[in-house]
Amino acid sequence: MELRELAKEQREFYQTGRTLDCAFRAQALERLARGLEQREERLCRALEADLGKPPFEAYMTEIGLVKSELRWQRTHLRANMRPRRVPTPLDQYKARSFRDPRPYGTVLVMAPWNYPLLLSLAPLTGALAAGNCAVVKLSDQAPRSAEVLTDLLADCFDPGHVFALQGGRAENQALLAQRFDKIFFTGSPAVGRAVLEAAAQNLTPVVLELGGKSPCFVTKEADLKTAARRIVFGKFLNSGQTCVAPDYLLADRAVLPSLLPLICQEIERAFGPRPMESPGYCRIVNQKRFDRLLELMGGGQALCGGGFCREKLTIEPTILTGVSTESLLMQEEIFGPLLPVLPYDVLEEALSFVESRPHPLALYVFTENKKQARQIMGRLQFGGGCVNDTVVHLASHRLPFGGVGQSGMGAYHGRQSFEIFTHYRSIVDASTKIDLPIRYRPYTPAKFWTLRRFLK
Repeated sequence: MELRELAKEQREFYQTGRTLDCAFRAQALERLARGLEQREERLCRALEADLGKPPFEAYMTEIGLVKSELRWQRTHLRANMRPRRVPTPLDQYKARSFRDPRPYGTVLVMAPWNYPLLLSLAPLTGALAAGNCAVVKLSDQAPRSAEVLTDLLADCFDPGHVFALQGGRAENQALLAQRFDKIFFTGSPAVGRAVLEAAAQNLTPVVLELGGKSPCFVTKEADLKTAARRIVFGKFLNSGQTCVAPDYLLADRAVLPSLLPLICQEIERAFGPRPMESPGYCRIVNQKRFDRLLELMGGGQALCGGGFCREKLTIEPTILTGVSTESLLMQEEIFGPLLPVLPYDVLEEALSFVESRPHPLALYVFTENKKQARQIMGRLQFGGGCVNDTVVHLASHRLPFGGVGQSGMGAYHGRQSFEIFTHYRSIVDASTKIDLPIRYRPYTPAKFWTLRRFLK
């Protein structure tokens, strides 16, 4: 289907008013949940083919989270759709004031390759609950997953309601040339800038879920064994191809002799002595990104790991020491199984280092000292994060997920997913039974005195 015709068809579908109905939205969410259930095995096989994800990880980080999001939206749909009363100022007596939730209309969801299911269907769920029509752009770098998702959405929805499109840069540019009422993009900051520039041509509001170099602090007062286990879990999930993975470690120099061996031991416990042969270890998505990671690896010395297999596109979980803050390794988001370690002697130095860089999407702190945790969290600006854990903050419906500054704008999950695809119209419903004369001409000193009493 030609994109211009698709955009026209979706706008016409929205203008029928069908998506405004609560029952219609509930049925759409139900169909999506049922379609996902029916294709669960196919999706697991596709994720394994694209990224080497084992079924457990595919369910934990993608399928299960989408199911949970669908369940939340269906459960809270009617309550979220209700107008929300707000107090009315005394000078507007007698009237009712409320915020009326309405869909934006037609929205574009642009999904990346690293979590192709989660990062396409989770925002789509919010868009459907809010009553929008949607085009879902799937990445061509995860082709098997895109194929199953295209089949899923075609089976569940009229193309005027939801349409899935596969492709790369050319398709992105063609889509962005169309007029949408809102754009939701997940991907790199570089592409995010291009999306924002294109959206500005039509003054289209945009949600950008980007990334950045997310630091992980380990202080003197951390539980080092737990820190090692949870750092390894968060960093090497999906072979490090996670936007909220710890990007580099800022560790107190005093704990390094104990911490680093624990991390290396945990890597072996999790993936075995030959991680690249582990059935639970993911591969790098393509040759281009694999070669880039090998180049980045040259920015430090491998304390453990460092091996790779070009044929299988796998790189061992690698801990890098002797890293220069000026190296390429510390200038770009790594997005792979490489973890640079930067020691610090005084916490203030580490805080100043993070402050001097763009705001990260996530930040992690390992310490048993609550005052110290509050100091670090309170001082630095970031999208979201954890104390004594990694990445799990994005799995809660009650915690909106999003970045700040160069790591993104806007947030979603749970109620926020509904709200970010909703325009709240501010409405005053005034009575004609009572009509205060103060606002009408002629304006007199007495009216001015009364006005000052009302509006002080």
